[in-house]
Amino acid sequence: MSDARSSSDITVPEGFALHTENTSHILISSKGEAFLNPVQEFNRDLSVACIRVWSEELNREKEAKWKQAQERRAKRDADAKVAQQEDRKKAKTESGAQSNGSEGHSPGDDPATGSTSSEVNKREYRPHKFVLLEALSATGLRSIRYAKEIPLVRFVIANDLSASAAAAMKRNVELNGLGPSPDPPESTSSTSVGAGHQPHDRGKVRINEGDACALMYNHRTEKTRVDVVDLDPYGTASPFIDGAVQCINDGGLLCVTCTDLSVLATTNYPEKCFSNYGGIPIKAEYCHESALRLVLHTLSTSASRYGRYIEPLLSLSIDFYVRLFVRIHSAPIEVKKAASKTAMYYICQGCQSFYEQPLGRMVEKVHERSGNVNLLFKTQGGPPVPQKCAECGSALHIAGPMWSGPLHNDSFISNVLEHLDSNQDKYGTAVRMKGMLTVAKEELHVPFYFTPSRIAGLFHSVCPPLDDVASALLNAGHRVSRSHALAGSLKTDATRQDVHDVFRSWVKKNPVRMDKISETSLARQLHAKEARTEASFTRHPQSVTQASKVKLVRYQQNPAPNWGPGTKADSGTKRKREEEDG
Repeated sequence: MSDARSSSDITVPEGFALHTENTSHILISSKGEAFLNPVQEFNRDLSVACIRVWSEELNREKEAKWKQAQERRAKRDADAKVAQQEDRKKAKTESGAQSNGSEGHSPGDDPATGSTSSEVNKREYRPHKFVLLEALSATGLRSIRYAKEIPLVRFVIANDLSASAAAAMKRNVELNGLGPSPDPPESTSSTSVGAGHQPHDRGKVRINEGDACALMYNHRTEKTRVDVVDLDPYGTASPFIDGAVQCINDGGLLCVTCTDLSVLATTNYPEKCFSNYGGIPIKAEYCHESALRLVLHTLSTSASRYGRYIEPLLSLSIDFYVRLFVRIHSAPIEVKKAASKTAMYYICQGCQSFYEQPLGRMVEKVHERSGNVNLLFKTQGGPPVPQKCAECGSALHIAGPMWSGPLHNDSFISNVLEHLDSNQDKYGTAVRMKGMLTVAKEELHVPFYFTPSRIAGLFHSVCPPLDDVASALLNAGHRVSRSHALAGSLKTDATRQDVHDVFRSWVKKNPVRMDKISETSLARQLHAKEARTEASFTRHPQSVTQASKVKLVRYQQNPAPNWGPGTKADSGTKRKREEEDG
């Protein structure tokens, strides 16, 4: 069945609706057998692009290693040939009679050596095909898109616990021509098996009905590992993370979605957040970034137990969920660095200032004679603050532990943007993808962002323009960027005290009526402190970033009325158990 099959050629059975996304088509039952959220097209488009770019990078790495191995092999063969010729010469000088006998064998040896070297030269690199496992597939749309749109996919394992979802997947996979081929006749099958091939094609999307964790644990041995695992559950991904980090090959990709932002991005359920992610959430305007860091902390600690570490390629807070793309590597020395990339945070309940408390620190020690650099891992002193906030005197609450390292890999994002520029017609949400990725690429690798409007509200002052705040921080020698997580936000390596000093300078030029502010209010406490230095609001050339220069859809608008996570599908499992019990 052709990939270019149009929706008009498909016969839709009664009780089903046809849903088309890019070149993939699926049938959705009116009974709600499997869950599908059309709003998540952006998530699926982004996943296809990121996995495709990652697979091309992995293929280049494999090809470079293959070429190095071929060069070493050719060098060994050349050295062996030279040694063989020297042995013959040596034998020839020792004895004339023996030399004639050995020369009789040499014509048979040389061609063999020559044929081996020619075989080495004729060898061509075969692109590395990878295996992808989608643990919670539902309708199978995501797996179908992966199989059709990513050239280097060998096959996709599409799994779901629900029998109705597995039936829906089978129907949709066959609709797109990605299922197993019919068994060949017995006469030809025996020949193909004798030739070392499988008796028949099992299909590019292979359906499995079963528990996701059990499936991933069955793939954790080195020979059965997969290259990519995609976790896109309804709610939290935490129950599946331990199995996922074990069943991925070294250098493989883990894609994670969590939609439980009511747990991750609020302090309504701190006990639930701790049980799921091993950390306490933050109640502040930058809660969506802390949600990303909590999930990364879970991934890092889960991988560390097995001598593995994470490399975040892209971590995004999108709409009602977070989406992360993380490479999994094996290296004990890197695992030791995990503690120094993890921190607790003291969060002010008044002005939302934050104070970082790293859990560990690394000390570099250079050997005097050899010049080698050794890493020593030490405990970190603390706490970094007194019991009250130094800025406003409000109480502090503790959040974390969470990931304090980079959220993104800038070079990876650049490659995704290059791919997007040349394949824009292949993604329905390409315009938004380009906008969000451009902002993420420019984002500083520091926690956390702030919004000038929020801080102006704390001072009870008019809000300064975004460029004025950015210019003041840049003129003071700090770095500034936007944040993808919230419109109108800024990230900086300046302390929150430095940011407040900018607003104190702004208030001097735009006075606030102090008679309208209560003596006991938070604003009164902030105004009571004098700015250490006078801020310069002269427009800085770097206050306008590349993302601001071009017209981009950087932040999402509501795609549909009453949009959101959607309603969970009725798998029929509960009804089936009741029938069995009855």
